[in-house]
Amino acid sequence: MTRGMFIAFEGGEGAGKSTQARLLAEALRTRGLEVVVTREPGGTPGAEAIRALLLGTAGEGWHARAEALLFAAARSDHVERLIVPALERGAWVVCDRFVDSSRAYQGGGLGLSDAEVRELHRIGSGGLLPDLTLLVEVSPDVAAARLDLRDAGNADRIGGRDAAFHAKVAAAFARFAEEEPARFARIDGDGPAAEVHAGVMSALGGLLP
Repeated sequence: MTRGMFIAFEGGEGAGKSTQARLLAEALRTRGLEVVVTREPGGTPGAEAIRALLLGTAGEGWHARAEALLFAAARSDHVERLIVPALERGAWVVCDRFVDSSRAYQGGGLGLSDAEVRELHRIGSGGLLPDLTLLVEVSPDVAAARLDLRDAGNADRIGGRDAAFHAKVAAAFARFAEEEPARFARIDGDGPAAEVHAGVMSALGGLLP
């Protein structure tokens, strides 16, 4: 059986990743493909439990290394129980965030080294990488307007961090895309959802059946 394809959406808060993941899944299903849409942290019961620990706003939260370890643990369960089995049966997996978010948030944002984050990923998830990572980039003003509509002032623990933190995250994502152009496609996310979706489909190019 032919292995499925693994597509990840990345980007900062308010980029529209979830919407674009849904639109891509719909487009792939019209081509007769089995599509699994999932997210990080989450995707399995165990990973969703860790998500609640990471994003909940009660208590003092986690220091950078503990946060990275929790994300790596959630991802390990997600990869083992959902992503790899789906790929092995030939399904396309469309994931809202993957390891590059840990590299950008716990690395770029919180100061862990990229080598440390990658090593956690190697141990927990065998170093699995998407076949294509779609980096949806939006201007700060657009992101802020979308977050106001989405969260109504009730951001989760990580989304609610200050502008300086999110600027570091955005810079890290841009650096990854520059360093790994064969794996990343950069998508302008400022426009309407349908326009962004067209850019996503164009970026997939030769991967589509």
